[in-house]
Amino acid sequence: MKKGINIWSFKGGMTVAECIKMARDAGYDGIELSLDEEGEVSLDSTEQDILRIKKIAEDEGVEIPSLASGLYWSYPATSSDPKIRQKSMDIVRKQLEIASILGADSILVVPGAVCADFIPGCEVVDYDVAYDRALETFTELKKDAEEMKVHIGLENVWNKFLLSPIEMREFIDKIDSPYVGAYLDVGNVVYSGYPEHWIKILGKRIKKVHFKDFRKSVGTLDGFVDLLAGDVNFPAVMDAFSAVGYDDYVTAEMIPNYTHYTNQIIYNTSKSMDQILGR
Repeated sequence: MKKGINIWSFKGGMTVAECIKMARDAGYDGIELSLDEEGEVSLDSTEQDILRIKKIAEDEGVEIPSLASGLYWSYPATSSDPKIRQKSMDIVRKQLEIASILGADSILVVPGAVCADFIPGCEVVDYDVAYDRALETFTELKKDAEEMKVHIGLENVWNKFLLSPIEMREFIDKIDSPYVGAYLDVGNVVYSGYPEHWIKILGKRIKKVHFKDFRKSVGTLDGFVDLLAGDVNFPAVMDAFSAVGYDDYVTAEMIPNYTHYTNQIIYNTSKSMDQILGR
């Protein structure tokens, strides 16, 4: 496996170039960038903008295996507003385009939400309606992914939707494309299940992986902690990955960050990942 770090893990205000250089210095093989509404990698970015960033990464010897985005919380594919649903699809297409330019083979996409408690005023969508809207959306978008040859990785998140690995597996299988699969976050599973079970059940459908850790006794967003400080059974997780033959990137997404000496989390996480990966 290769070791990656998500750009959200870095101190706010850093440039993409600074994050890439620090990722190299901390010993990561790759960095996962993010598509935002504004900034260096945004909905308005041109091919020239993205090629500049790709060149920086190549010069530093750091890969860009995947492209995340937090925009789907504002523009969910399950919204009751058709304009928001269309915006969500447009974001996926832009994300696929930028990933292709960067040479990334996967994008992280939140598949929608029944509701997210941490978003004030979040719309509550009937579960069956959310399911049908999301299925229609990604069945259409699979053609774009296939043309770009970039995988859409649907992430398991705290969205009260696709709550079990069996449901996620069946949802992906209904879409029926080798370019649509799961972006598995092992830390997001822990509040309601076991990541090793998800790995076994999803198997080859897993396109990319996020490493986080979570302390069940806290039970809220404050329960996300440093790797090896929570309740993720990483030895069991690694055994499960070995059993299904997953040997691609595992990317740490360290949120929330430290209050002081913020970027120390980048270096601490790298060392913890070395232990988990047996390096």
